[in-house]
Amino acid sequence: MLKANFITPQEAVSMIRDGDTVCTIGMTLVSASETVLKAIEKSFLETGKPNHLTLLHSCGQSDRKDGIQHFAHEGLVTRIIGSHWGLQPKWMAMISENKAEAYCLPQGQIAQLYGAMARGLPGKLSKVGLGTFVDPRLEGGKMNSRTASLEDLVEVVPFQGEEYLFYKSIPIDVCLIRGTACDEMGNLTTDEEAMKLEVLPAVMATKRFGGKVIAQVKQVAQTGTLDPKKVTVPGVFIDGVVICENPLEEHRQTSSWYFDPSYSGQLRVPQTKIAPLPLTVRKLIGRRAIEELEQGNVVNLGTGIPNDVIGNVCNEEGISDDIMITVESGIYGGVQAGGVDFGIGRNLYAMITHQEQMDYYNGAGVDVTYMGFGELDSEGNVNSTKMGSRCTGAGGFIDITQNAKKVVFCGTFTASGGEYRIENGGLRIVKEGNIRKMVQKVGQVSFNGAIARQKTQKVYIVTERAVFQLIPEGVLLTEIAPGIDLKNQILELMDFTPIISPGLKLMNEKLFYQPPFGMCFKEEIL
Repeated sequence: MLKANFITPQEAVSMIRDGDTVCTIGMTLVSASETVLKAIEKSFLETGKPNHLTLLHSCGQSDRKDGIQHFAHEGLVTRIIGSHWGLQPKWMAMISENKAEAYCLPQGQIAQLYGAMARGLPGKLSKVGLGTFVDPRLEGGKMNSRTASLEDLVEVVPFQGEEYLFYKSIPIDVCLIRGTACDEMGNLTTDEEAMKLEVLPAVMATKRFGGKVIAQVKQVAQTGTLDPKKVTVPGVFIDGVVICENPLEEHRQTSSWYFDPSYSGQLRVPQTKIAPLPLTVRKLIGRRAIEELEQGNVVNLGTGIPNDVIGNVCNEEGISDDIMITVESGIYGGVQAGGVDFGIGRNLYAMITHQEQMDYYNGAGVDVTYMGFGELDSEGNVNSTKMGSRCTGAGGFIDITQNAKKVVFCGTFTASGGEYRIENGGLRIVKEGNIRKMVQKVGQVSFNGAIARQKTQKVYIVTERAVFQLIPEGVLLTEIAPGIDLKNQILELMDFTPIISPGLKLMNEKLFYQPPFGMCFKEEIL
C-alpha cells in the first residue's frame, strides 16, 4: 500500500535548498502552514539556511504578526513576488528599505498562473493590469528601486489586433499547503478551512516543474475513511506531511478563531446574533455606498471599509437576501468578517476556489464592486497600492475593478487623523485629516480612469462628505453631506477642481441618523 511520508518540521526545512522558489498558499492567516513557516525562520536565524529564496504568493498571507512575516529577514528571501502586504508590516518595511527585490502582480493573475503552469504553458494572457503600474510601460509591478532595473515578469503582447499582458511562468521548487486531515496515503482534505483557495493548481504547477509539495495537517485518518469527493489533493502529489503538534497556535482556522464551524459552512448561526455596527464615519460611507445597489446584484467587497462595513449594513437594512455578496476568496453570501480575517464569512451559501472566483471576476465581471482608495486625481485614476514609502500592493483590486460593471470606491475624503461627528442629521468635521487624497496626479496608477471612461464603466467615489462620479469629461461632484461647506471643506481641500454637477444635491439625510435608514434599491435603467 502507498504510504505518505510523514516528516518533522525540521525535515520539511531540509527539503528546501538555497535559492529555491517557495510558493505558499493562504489568505490572511487562513490556511497558513504556520508550523512549517516558523521552522524555516528558526533554521535561518540559527544556521543561515535556507537562504536567498524567492517567495511566491498570490494573496496577502499574514495577520500583522505571523504567516509569511516569518520570511521577512534580509538574506532569507532575496525576491518576493506577491500581490498584497497591507497586513505584513515587516514585509512593507523590507520592500521600502530595498532589502529584497519586490514584484507586485494582480492576485488573480498569480492564482490563475498556477493553472497555466500546471498545464505546461509558458504563462498566461490577460488584459488585467493594462494601464496600471503592473504594465511594463509604467512600472512593471516593480515596487522599489532595487527591482527597477531587473527583468520584467510581464510583457505587453499584441494578439488579434488587441493588446494583452503576458504573465510569464515562475517555476516552483517547493509548495507549502495546509489541510484539515490526511489519510495514511496522504490524501488531503480541507473541510475545516474557511476558504478553498488555489491549493490544487499550485500543487500541480509545482509537480510540473519537478518540485516538492509539503503539507501541514491537524489529523491523520485511516486510509479509505475519507470521502473521496472531499479530497482536495490526492496523496500521490504530496512529498511530505507535517502533523501540527500545537494546532491551537499554529493551525488556527483564522487569526481570531481557532475553529468556528459557521465559517467553514458546517453550521449556520442565527442571523439575529450578528450585531449591528455603531454609526461611525466608516459606516456612514458604507450606508451611502449601498444606495448604488440594484436588486439582484452580485457584489464584490474589497478590503477596508467595504468588507468591514457593507455586509453588516446590508444585513441591518434587511437586504442581504436580495443581493449576493461575494469576496475574492471564493465565498458567496453570509456576513463577512473583517480586518485581519478578511475573506471569510458566516452563514455562506456557497464557496468556490480562489482561481474560479477570479475566472468570474476577470471574465463576466461582477455587477458591483466596492473598493477602498488612497488617492484620486483629475483623470479619475485611483491609487490604492502605494502611498509614499508604504507599499500595500494590489491584492485582487486590479483584477476586480478593471472588469466590474460598476465600481464604487469607498474612503474618507482626507486621511490620517480626521475626527468626525454625525449629529442632527448631518456631518461635522471636528478635526481635518492631515493628508489630502484628492491629488493632481496619483503616486501610482492602480485604476486607470481613462480606460474606464473609454469602456463607459460606471465609476463612483463615495466619501463621508462628498460623492463623485467619473464621466467622459472627468470627475463630477454630485452630492455633498448636510452640514458640509462646499468651498472650505471640499473644493479647497482638493488639488484639482472637479466638475460640479448643475444638479448638485445633499446626501440622503436619513443616512445620518441611527439605523436602519430604510434602504431602497436603485431602479434599473434599460
